Amino acid sequence: MNTAVSLFPTQQASASEAEIKRVFDKQRGTMLRLRTSTADERIAKIKRLKAAVLAHADSLYEAADKDFKKPPAEVDGTEIMPVVADANEVCRHLKKWMKPKGVWPTMIMGGTSSWIQHEPLGRTLIISPWNYPINLTFGPLVYAIGAGNTAILKPSEMTPNMTGWMVKVIREVFSEDEVAIFEGDASVSTTLLSLPFDHTFFTGSPAVGKVVMTAAAKHLTKVTLELGGKSPTIVDETANLDLAAQVLAWGKFANNGQTCIAPDYVYVHASVKDAFVQKFVDVLKKSYGNTPQEQLNSPNLARIVNERHTKRVAALLTDAKQRGAKVICGDMVSEKDHYVAPTLIENIPAEAKIMEEEIFGPLLPILTYTDLDAVLKHVNDNPKPLALYIWSKNESNIQKILKNTSAGGTCINHCLVHFLHGNLPFGGVNNSGLGSSHGYFGFRAFSHERAVLRTRIMLAKMLFPPYTKLTRTMSRIMMKLT
Repeated sequence: MNTAVSLFPTQQASASEAEIKRVFDKQRGTMLRLRTSTADERIAKIKRLKAAVLAHADSLYEAADKDFKKPPAEVDGTEIMPVVADANEVCRHLKKWMKPKGVWPTMIMGGTSSWIQHEPLGRTLIISPWNYPINLTFGPLVYAIGAGNTAILKPSEMTPNMTGWMVKVIREVFSEDEVAIFEGDASVSTTLLSLPFDHTFFTGSPAVGKVVMTAAAKHLTKVTLELGGKSPTIVDETANLDLAAQVLAWGKFANNGQTCIAPDYVYVHASVKDAFVQKFVDVLKKSYGNTPQEQLNSPNLARIVNERHTKRVAALLTDAKQRGAKVICGDMVSEKDHYVAPTLIENIPAEAKIMEEEIFGPLLPILTYTDLDAVLKHVNDNPKPLALYIWSKNESNIQKILKNTSAGGTCINHCLVHFLHGNLPFGGVNNSGLGSSHGYFGFRAFSHERAVLRTRIMLAKMLFPPYTKLTRTMSRIMMKLT
């Protein structure tokens, strides 16, 4: 449990069921009013939110340091910048997204005109995790506002200072009948999930995602689930090893590995494995320090969020070693400091827990391969991942991997950055998620696409009773036209 004193204490540490219900009911009137809100009105609210985030950036750095020593550069790149990018994307394109989209009539729909218009879903719930609290709370909120909804936010209790910062910002910018935020433990989430929201946007683990989906089913609430899983990386014999080592080390150890799309394990072709490992170790030393003590004291490395998670990650490492795995570098644990060193492991047996559970920490298994088909079989024998990364200059290998695997998203010769691409859908598939977000896809996630048809010439009455030979003839003609 995180025992850090909150920088941003609030009057109510955990909301009561009655208070949650009161705000939920209060948002109903606002929800109905927002159905006719204009793009300019929605954009103005998003701009106020963005301005508040930037205005309070200094106190966010303090909060992130207090919660898990997140370096300010990582706060900028992984918390503030994605929210600003989402806000800018919506503000630039919202008017276009909101316009009704005309569609051509099909062959049997002559005499009609049709269009799709996006309408707000209504009251929305955003439940966010602790690893990127601001990004994964305010990002979805931007799209909820852009689509014309009200929102209730439930951030994680495990980062109390960053959650307190969000409470301050939200209450400064919004009235509770429009956007509200509640702190508290799982009981608060349970209360919220019992209410008939029009949409729930959840980011977290697959296990909790199933709980969210079960609760949503009781009200037939629409859901977006951004989950996780074990995201594989494949480094073939043609890869640029210097670039792969540099980028993968950044992608794995940013936020100390506590990233849902971080590389979870790396398959390296046997012919380049030793060279890749050496380059990777060199990058680690350059980034975080040459000695274990230097790495422990590095200002560039975040901490595990709390002692419980530190023990969980350490247990994965211990289990792997007890089963015969070899540590290449790292292997330092300090539970009191919530610290696990950046660690590379090899020779890991398949039954080791580290090969079954999402690591969500600074441990990186290195697996050697000679047969790409065997690698693809392993990937396909496991639940579909949120991300899959390919390092190769061989187009045939790249296409083979893409065509014979399934993943929420994929980067070729990069990692993580597809999350920031405003024109790509971000989301998982099956066990790693349901639905997608970001850019237009985020706007769609919080909207209902309403089909509208207007009749110009009533041709359908030719098919009305009483049925005659002419009716049957017209039916046959129309069937041929479909």
